[in-house]
Amino acid sequence: MTGRELINEITTHKSPGKVPYSIVLTTEAYEAYGDRLLAEYRNEQVMRDLTDGIISKPQAVSLALGNHLLYVFPPWWNWNITDGSFSRYDPPDYLPDTVGYGSYYEFFTQIKHIRENYDVYIIATIWGSHWEKAYFSRGIENFLADLAGNTEWAQALLDMIIRKNIVMLENFLTAPEIDAVLLGSDWGTQRGLVMSPECFKKMIKPGEKQEYDLIKKYGRKVFIHSCGNILGIMDDLVELGADCLNPIQPECMDIALLKSKYGSEMSFYGGISTQDTLPFGSPGEVRAETRKVIESMSVNGGYITAPSQEIQIDVPYENLRALIETAKEYI
Repeated sequence: MTGRELINEITTHKSPGKVPYSIVLTTEAYEAYGDRLLAEYRNEQVMRDLTDGIISKPQAVSLALGNHLLYVFPPWWNWNITDGSFSRYDPPDYLPDTVGYGSYYEFFTQIKHIRENYDVYIIATIWGSHWEKAYFSRGIENFLADLAGNTEWAQALLDMIIRKNIVMLENFLTAPEIDAVLLGSDWGTQRGLVMSPECFKKMIKPGEKQEYDLIKKYGRKVFIHSCGNILGIMDDLVELGADCLNPIQPECMDIALLKSKYGSEMSFYGGISTQDTLPFGSPGEVRAETRKVIESMSVNGGYITAPSQEIQIDVPYENLRALIETAKEYI
């Protein structure tokens, strides 16, 4: 079974007898550990492609580690403004212009090369896709106030973002190499949702539905990234058809409860503590937690081994290596 087939099995709630993994790092951690990882897990094809500029250093590390899925980054868009914010007093018709960035030629050339040379599940990755796009433009405190006190304007902004997102999604979803789209929008804090469940249902869920429906129309899976405790909207995500949730932080949610309640309808990706065990535990403790999480979350399939956030520089190299080597035991 190929890595791509393995992830497909996992995201359709089958039990292939193996547990795929994906261990990714922050920008700073790639700078700190990337060369060492590339040397220790050396792959000649990866090194050639990195030298030739076909793949980035984070992608090279991911491929060298044997991760079963790979993030790729399609062209996207941003606000055509210089100060990073704008006034809620501007009427919706006067929202700032937007501008696209990235090369479709380079993107399609890269993913074609990856499909032909590597056994990975390719995920087109969009960080800050909807909710985050709105509050990045206004600042989170301002936009939370907009949701409560200037609802019509806030909805117009969210709707505009979705209109732009739909165009950009459709521009790359035709590529046969893409297996899934990951949409990142952090809806949770350590204790609960950033907004009320009612606000999510009324103002954010309809836009998410448009995106998920389009992705499904093209036969791709929907991966959702949201930090924090989002138990208050799990039923909504199931209803919307989300296939896989990342990063499932054990400090915020009971991941065993997630598995027991939603494991027949959604797959999970993450769950190994980057807040406690990985930065502060011993290599032995990292191995023990990794095994415990894998063995509980992979029952009947539906789990991808991963840390609960990207690995940061507070994680000792020995602990990172313990995580990688333990994940490999289940393949």
